[in-house]
Amino acid sequence: MIWNTVETLAETLAETASETLPIAEEVQSDLAQLNPNVMLETIKSWLPGLLAFGYKLLIAALILAVGSRIIRLVRRILDRSFQRMEMEISLRKFLLSLINAILYAILVFMAIEKIGFNSASIVAILGSAGIALGLALQGSLANFAGGVLILLMRPFKVGDYIISKDGEGTVAVIGLVYTTLKTVDNKLIVIPNGTLSNDSLTNVTAQEKRRVDIRIGIGYTSDLKRAKSIIESVYENHPLVLKEEDVVVFVDDLADSSVVLCGRGWAATEDYWTVRWDILEQIKLAFDDAGIEIPFKQLDVHMK
Repeated sequence: MIWNTVETLAETLAETASETLPIAEEVQSDLAQLNPNVMLETIKSWLPGLLAFGYKLLIAALILAVGSRIIRLVRRILDRSFQRMEMEISLRKFLLSLINAILYAILVFMAIEKIGFNSASIVAILGSAGIALGLALQGSLANFAGGVLILLMRPFKVGDYIISKDGEGTVAVIGLVYTTLKTVDNKLIVIPNGTLSNDSLTNVTAQEKRRVDIRIGIGYTSDLKRAKSIIESVYENHPLVLKEEDVVVFVDDLADSSVVLCGRGWAATEDYWTVRWDILEQIKLAFDDAGIEIPFKQLDVHMK
């Protein structure tokens, strides 16, 4: 049995040798026909192309190295200019990043063109991808553009109190996509910048001072001159009312059940609510002491 196995193995090796022998002979024949002169001529024919390609690579590397230094210099100059303009820090970082990306893209395209690639086709591909991405993110891009406009035009800044149709509060954060407001009861309202940039809003704290208007009604039988004198005195004696501005008190309306008086004075914007609340309280107390009636709605029912 062992002998039979040995014979089978020998036959298999003989068949394999008979199959590989022609291949080996063919390879040996090809190697014998190789001419060193032909190989040298082939390498020489390739050499100009290789040298030209190496020269293009060298030029592209120089363009990238010098261009990178120029871009860093431009970025530093722009950063200093934006700081002198007191530009919002978030807008400053965004503009610097955007300009940096654009300049590097131009630099890469210049280097690619020197190597020999067709930059026009690359630009076309990137343009098509940008259009598709823009259509997919249309709403977000609108908010992004609104954020850029807000940071550029600065209709309000962080710390201002604004009133919009979507809510009111103190501006806590101005982002590139959303603006966050903090309400007086410490809630946060997040509003898309696209909405804020396209709709009207009121910036309550944009100016250094605000006019404090008070409207209050007195009875027709009350002393009108005495009431006007009290309102004027309350304004003038309040320590937070601006003394350089005039205080005005006048009859604003002759209503059905009261004579409506109006008082006007000025206060610093940050003191507005304190002044308003104090004046209302002091007028009420002074009217009570002077016996001046403040009418209120009432219904008289007569029974038969």
